Amino acid sequence: MISFLFTILNWGFELYTFAIIVYVLLSWFPGAYATSFGQFLARICEPYLRLFDFIPPIFGLSFAPVVAIIVLGLVQYGLFGVLSTVTSL
Repeated sequence: MISFLFTILNWGFELYTFAIIVYVLLSWFPGAYATSFGQFLARICEPYLRLFDFIPPIFGLSFAPVVAIIVLGLVQYGLFGVLSTVTSL
């Protein structure tokens, strides 16, 4: 049962990371954010990405999504470390 919860939680983190990547790639296509898919991704991804707006763009490129994905990966790694420690007791 616990391994099933780990699997579902891991899929959630991976899916959210993938959603952020797709959301960032939509910026390459004009009008992509105006579609229903773009608006759906904006509702899901923008609240988390806004936490990293303090990172200034370098040569016009924003590295905030990269930092956001790294932080998400660190949270995932830390959460699974804590959960695996708790379940092994």
